[in-house]
Amino acid sequence: MPHSSPSAPDPIQSLYVAHQPWLLGWLRRRMGNACDAADLSQDTWVRLIVSRRLPRQEEEPRAYLVQIAKGLVVDLLRRRRLEAAYLEALALLPESFAPSPQERAIALQTLVRVDAMLDALPPRVREVFMLSQFEGLTYAEIAPRVGTAERTVRKHMRDALQACFQALME
Repeated sequence: MPHSSPSAPDPIQSLYVAHQPWLLGWLRRRMGNACDAADLSQDTWVRLIVSRRLPRQEEEPRAYLVQIAKGLVVDLLRRRRLEAAYLEALALLPESFAPSPQERAIALQTLVRVDAMLDALPPRVREVFMLSQFEGLTYAEIAPRVGTAERTVRKHMRDALQACFQALME
């Protein structure tokens, strides 16, 4: 019976063992609390595993982990700002119009999706969309304001609306 050689260590496990305590400490200092740090640390490792992309040999593993973690920190802080603004707006409603907890959760989830979609848009497309939807400007009013043709404004709006629809369908 041939003797089986021990298998090579899992590269993700090796990274985790070598860098998890450091990453957790970095996030704890950044976030100011252990709970958020623990959640974000685990989310960082999940994102790394799902991406199936490990840092190349020439890359510093900690810099790679920080890059992933920073994106997650930004997402969390943005989501919290959105939630705070939403709850502030809800507090202004008469109690009889207040949505149920389930409706609030759905609305907040939708707001987070729309916010992420807007953030992913090219800056000009996002600007056109915001001017149209939040300031109520017509395409003819938007065109000179952003320095482009009305036809281009229409194209940007089409792109933004398609992104919106796709974000809501996911």
